[in-house]
Amino acid sequence: MNDLSDLPPGRPWWHAALHPAPALLVALALWGWAVTRTDVSDLDDFGLVTAVHPAFWAGLTLLTAGFWVTLRGPRRHPLWAPAYVVALLVMERATQAVLYPTPLYAWAWKHDAVVDHLLTAGRLENADAIGDMAVYDQWPGFFAAQATLVRLLGVDSAAHVMAWWPLVSGLLLLLPLLLLYRTFTEDRRLIWTGVWLFCVANWVGQDYFSPQSVAFALHLGVLTVVLRRYGRPGRSAARQRQAVWTVLLTLLIVAVVITHQLTPGMLIVSLAALFLIRRYRDGVPLITAVVIFLAWCLTAALPFLSATMPDMIRSIGDIGGNVSTGYGATPTGTGAVTTSWVARLLSASVLLLAVVGALRRPVLRHRATPLLLIAAAPLPMLGASSYGSEMIFRVLMFTLPGAAFFAAAALLPQVRTLTAMQKAGRTEPRRYLWLPPLALLVGTLAFVPSYSGKDRISYFPPAEVDLVRQVVDRAPDDSLVVAADRNYPLAFADYWRVDHYWFLDDGREHVDAVVRDPATVLARDMSVVKPPGRAYLLFTRGQFADAEMNGLLEKGQLDRIRRSVAASPLFERVAGNDAGVAYVLKETGR
Repeated sequence: MNDLSDLPPGRPWWHAALHPAPALLVALALWGWAVTRTDVSDLDDFGLVTAVHPAFWAGLTLLTAGFWVTLRGPRRHPLWAPAYVVALLVMERATQAVLYPTPLYAWAWKHDAVVDHLLTAGRLENADAIGDMAVYDQWPGFFAAQATLVRLLGVDSAAHVMAWWPLVSGLLLLLPLLLLYRTFTEDRRLIWTGVWLFCVANWVGQDYFSPQSVAFALHLGVLTVVLRRYGRPGRSAARQRQAVWTVLLTLLIVAVVITHQLTPGMLIVSLAALFLIRRYRDGVPLITAVVIFLAWCLTAALPFLSATMPDMIRSIGDIGGNVSTGYGATPTGTGAVTTSWVARLLSASVLLLAVVGALRRPVLRHRATPLLLIAAAPLPMLGASSYGSEMIFRVLMFTLPGAAFFAAAALLPQVRTLTAMQKAGRTEPRRYLWLPPLALLVGTLAFVPSYSGKDRISYFPPAEVDLVRQVVDRAPDDSLVVAADRNYPLAFADYWRVDHYWFLDDGREHVDAVVRDPATVLARDMSVVKPPGRAYLLFTRGQFADAEMNGLLEKGQLDRIRRSVAASPLFERVAGNDAGVAYVLKETGR
């Protein structure tokens, strides 16, 4: 292995530890300066990329350079590497929490509504009571935990922690990643470079307030326990210790299974791949995961699976369809297309580096074969389901822990023993030494457009939150709230008493009918609501941004729909501000 343990001791650690401090502190100071001078009130199609103050980019560049120099120093104190990684997570994941006064992502607001339902109802409910949203009650682990946390903190809702959840999620992954990589190497450069690459390549956005964020951390925890504690056949004493780890393993698997639908499947295929290696032939982890997963599917999750199983079966083997984005998920416009391509190139570069690293380091490839299997195991899931056109992104995320490790091996120069250095008369080859840090810097900077380039879609200003809240609060029970699409805050608010409908989710033929004669078609669709319920129509900034940037409708078509409703005698305006407007269908129009 390429360890640093044979390098000579130098001056006391505290003397060497002083050197990384300036770069780290100045980088954080530049970040702090940038976020206090960034205006996000009028985002363009490049999102945070063009909105953030230039000092942010300078700070991120300095942080990356400082990390590389610090890691290259053989006598740096071992705490400096994690300090730089935590600073990276702060600059990556906390920037949005500091800049935006409201939480991002419509899906995060949806999950807040599920937590609110648990707090309101005090129990889980089936589809007869809450319709399609019952699926969340069938995987309640995350939501029940958040409801408990809300009550312990004494706050009104989970919205108080939503904005900071990406940072919390990133920090949760550090320990399992560190232990996972330390299973196969003691080279701290390789370990922390792998962690760094994982952080900058994990742009998929599943770290928001979601069950997936917790389930993924638990998934890595299970794999770490298996790789560190189930790799060697033990004697009686070792078996007794392993029994303790089996209890922990069982608890982690149960938490994964009751929290998220997809992660247990990813976990099982990963454990099955590890079982192929002779060293990990202990069947306890795999059997435990399969039994718990099947038990849950055949009991609590059976209603959802019974309804969706035909579609799931039809999608098996349809790789092209499963990875296709399709109508409504196609980046449109210069900003959306550019940031999407940056994200794709970032992922492709890390995967390519992983291949290079595996080929370049045969010894490492042999010792860390389980990480290669972990990286490859999720790929067959592309043929299993489309998962709402998200499967390709989920597969990428589950592949990343193993890929980042070998990508780091590709970036690092060969480290030789002290004897070899003395015989050669030089420390190591100096040609192309600028390439690895440059690649690391480019990848780190590329994270920003990949992760925050579509913040025009994801960010909902306070005025938009206030507008939607006005509509939901005034709506009687059994009312209907209609919108173009679900990309707005509180899109699922009070779903147990108020129905929600998004006409852009319908087939293209019906959408075209709405575009041709907006007020008439929408009034006809909304007239099914029976008194005392009312039918509301909501137009907000977030809906228009999503429709434009994801190819749902053009701006001119959206403006035409809004003008038609505003001019129609069938509708009455009930609320509005600079973030949108709301109408109610008049009683006489039914």
